Amino acid sequence: MVAKQHVLSAVITKGEIAFVAHCPELGVTSQGETEEKAIENLREAVELYLEDDDVQEMLKKHPVKLAHVTPLVVLA
Repeated sequence: MVAKQHVLSAVITKGEIAFVAHCPELGVTSQGETEEKAIENLREAVELYLEDDDVQEMLKKHPVKLAHVTPLVVLA
């Protein structure tokens, strides 16, 4: 099977003990000791997720749209 390139978002946050990387389009999350490692781990997790036949069928019916991430200001 030929791999298809997907362009997705990665939202990175700093947790208490690790960086957390989240792909909002697919709902996949991973972590790492550094931001770079969190992204590397997220890439691997997304690649594994996309290998699933059921996921591939779902994506054929409902293609992924790139998420728009923007700052949100609130008063509390």
